[in-house]
Amino acid sequence: MHPLQLPTARWRKSSHSANNGVCVEIATGTGWAAIRDSKNPHGGTLLLDHARYQDFLRSLKNT
Repeated sequence: MHPLQLPTARWRKSSHSANNGVCVEIATGTGWAAIRDSKNPHGGTLLLDHARYQDFLRSLKNT
């Protein structure tokens, strides 16, 4: 995905997110994932390829 396509991506929050607004949103597609701060959706976005996204998820599960 080209970063300019991110505004049209389907963003979602985890069902485990707190109701206090402190959460991240994620958008995924074929071969990529993007992560952003739900409080600042126009701020920085972390764009990962599929392999790095899987590494990221594994690191979260191991903490």
